[in-house]
Amino acid sequence: MVKHPAPGRVKTRLAAAVGPRTAADLSRAFVRDLAARLATLPYAVTWAYWPRGASFRALLGRRPARWRCRLQRGRDLGERMAHAIRDELARGRGPVVVLGADAPHVSTAALAEAAARLTAGADLVLGPAIDGGYYLIGVKAWRQSLFRDIRWGSDGVFAATRRRARRLGLRTHLLPPTFDVDEGTDLKRLAVLLARGAVDLPRTATILARLGSRLATLDRAAGAGGHSERVSDRRAVGGRSWKNG
Repeated sequence: MVKHPAPGRVKTRLAAAVGPRTAADLSRAFVRDLAARLATLPYAVTWAYWPRGASFRALLGRRPARWRCRLQRGRDLGERMAHAIRDELARGRGPVVVLGADAPHVSTAALAEAAARLTAGADLVLGPAIDGGYYLIGVKAWRQSLFRDIRWGSDGVFAATRRRARRLGLRTHLLPPTFDVDEGTDLKRLAVLLARGAVDLPRTATILARLGSRLATLDRAAGAGGHSERVSDRRAVGGRSWKNG
């Protein structure tokens, strides 16, 4: 799931820290770096993009033959994800894993774990985000109720989705938590991962290097009030601890 990186229309919270043009440049780099990583994996990929009329295919450039681009449909994020999943399942592609382009650092091991768990019997896989949402959702059957009546963008998305899954009796597997890059403090966390060599995002790294002293300012902001840069597998998400089962 991806929004075309137009300045002033994408990553508005991040733009408050780095400016709208740099936020759009980062969003573009996230897409291209994520595309390069996905191209090394044996998965069919559909890029569900927004808005209509965006030149998203040109942004991707050359891509594997098994990749597709599809316009998102729906009034909110939940409807758009539900439509994207149903479209893929209707084509006989399953299970389906949905990942947002604002988490370009998600490990290939996490993607492989999601696919393996769904194949082995899980009905639902969730990757909790430390802001209370989720960075990944995987299913092997279309269940629209997982996406209805959720306050998208709030810190209760993950918890609400887990409650819904329990009511539906779904066998759920949870991946280790990580972060979406939505704000300046998240950008600092990403810079730390890159500095450690935990992930290779060359286009993103170039833009972070360009930020220079502004990135140092984000460093101080993260230390003053941000979340810890080290995310534990047992971290509380959205004010609640979580475990598999």
